[in-house]
Amino acid sequence: MKFLSKLALCLGAAVLLSGCERPPIETVQTGYRGTGMEQIYNPRTLAKEAALNQAPVAAEAASAEGPKASEVYQNVKVLGDLSVGQFNRQMAAITQWVAPDQGCAYCHNVQNFADDSMYTKVVARRMIEMTQKVNQDWKTHVADTGVTCYTCHRGNNVPTQVWNAPKDRKYANSLLGDLAGQNMATKEAGLSSLPFDPFTPYLKDALPIRVNGNEAMAGVGSNANRASTKQAEYTYSLMVHMSDSLGVNCTYCHNTRNFQSWEESRPQRVTSWYGIRMARELNNEFMTPLTDTFPAHRLGAKGDVAKVNCSTCHQGAFKPLYGAQMAKDYPELQVLAKP
Repeated sequence: MKFLSKLALCLGAAVLLSGCERPPIETVQTGYRGTGMEQIYNPRTLAKEAALNQAPVAAEAASAEGPKASEVYQNVKVLGDLSVGQFNRQMAAITQWVAPDQGCAYCHNVQNFADDSMYTKVVARRMIEMTQKVNQDWKTHVADTGVTCYTCHRGNNVPTQVWNAPKDRKYANSLLGDLAGQNMATKEAGLSSLPFDPFTPYLKDALPIRVNGNEAMAGVGSNANRASTKQAEYTYSLMVHMSDSLGVNCTYCHNTRNFQSWEESRPQRVTSWYGIRMARELNNEFMTPLTDTFPAHRLGAKGDVAKVNCSTCHQGAFKPLYGAQMAKDYPELQVLAKP
């Protein structure tokens, strides 16, 4: 009987400890003592993430001398002001970043490079412009570190971290009925029962991100009750996504003494604020207009194109590629191309 009791005790302890991380765990204080503003890091997780966030070595810069790409090649609508050497270097880099296995044939008809019949070429051209837009107009989020195609693609044709609007989920012939967009453990909501699409309201639409309202049942029509508990859960779901995307906890941006206070928040909260708006603009100005360009198999359950969120660039790191300044080696991606 004693043996069974000890066995039960050991099993109980094992169950309790299974939810904990084994030491050593590193703690970094980021704010005032007593506010709980600390970042908790698992060295084993950091080592894994570091291996996934290595930037490739940049090719040697090409000379700006010589004829322009638009003068030598046909149908060059972006980057045509580069020299032929600079243009070819950039094309080689994009191939390495996006299609290392397929090579040029992933975007081009190799029998006629000027041909625009392949949708991947049309999309790639627009993605170059999107990259330039980020580097030129969103320094409030990316600063001088900037981004390149590799920031998102990491050698994949399609970035591994993108999102589509999820299909409607209902239990037919069940008392549960409509799940109301939540109550199902999903990766997007951190395997919680929080709403599993925090992206459409905030990274496509511009609904207010709020937890507390100034008055009960505020608003009218479509904006009614936007500060309710239900809507607060959408905010929590977005915050879970951001935390997971950057590999940090809430105190990376917030002061636990007063989560909503901007005055008591860390500067990173402002950077995140701009990041949300940057993702929204990229989705609406660059991604969504390409919907008809993509074939059906590249669209989501509701026929929408894949879009960006925080994970698309960050992929588990508080700074994409841990702050590797790839963009400085590709100045042609720093300024939006002229029409």
